[in-house]
Amino acid sequence: MRPNAIKAQVLAGEVVTGAMVFEFFSPGMSTILANAGCRYVFYDMEHTGLGFETLKWLFASCRGLPIEPMVRVPRGEYAFLARALDIGARGVMIPMVETAEQAREIVACCRYPGVGRRGAAFGFAQDDYLGGDVGDKMRIANDRTLIVAQIETALGLDNVEQIAAVDGIDVLWIGHFDLSNFMGIPGRFDDPRFEDAMRRIADAACRHGKAAGIMASNRAWIDRARQMNYTMIAAGTDMGLFGSALGELVSHANDSRGA
Repeated sequence: MRPNAIKAQVLAGEVVTGAMVFEFFSPGMSTILANAGCRYVFYDMEHTGLGFETLKWLFASCRGLPIEPMVRVPRGEYAFLARALDIGARGVMIPMVETAEQAREIVACCRYPGVGRRGAAFGFAQDDYLGGDVGDKMRIANDRTLIVAQIETALGLDNVEQIAAVDGIDVLWIGHFDLSNFMGIPGRFDDPRFEDAMRRIADAACRHGKAAGIMASNRAWIDRARQMNYTMIAAGTDMGLFGSALGELVSHANDSRGA
């Protein structure tokens, strides 16, 4: 079983960049992302209708590439987490983590006994269909799985210190749109209250030896996040980036018709 190529760097506070994919579930997308320099990809199941059969196929398309396949599951429940890991996820992102108790249950679902309660499935996609010592496989799987807790509600923000303190939570990821909604300032990302919330999440992560993560749609978001010590940064959304680039070319072509 291969170790996770980015986990140590993430936990060391190094900048590790990747992408979030919501729409373009294509077999070539993993290679395109790797060629662009992405170290990881989160395929989204929360908002997209993506199912496990397609997700397994997408994970398989990452084999042999220098990119870690991960997924945002719909909720932090055993059936989502364990199944995603069994089909090859090297990390899981969980929406709306709000309490330390919830965070501990998520970690338990992602770890084998005796530190968790993940069920056994060996000789499957997660261990490359190989044989070998089961104890070694459990240890490697426990060590390599990256667990990303999204802080995106007012309650999650209130409890961010306790969530960050949970052993096994590796990354606090700000869900910026949902957080602004739950704070009563939807989409007002320049509001000082949102600015304070961003800093509070990053500071909590730093104090507890975790990384802070964010999805950034442009350079301004990246610069803002980096100034606050967010180090796990994903480019997205895929359809937004594609639409923006395509629109720019179409506009230029239309403007040049009379040239």
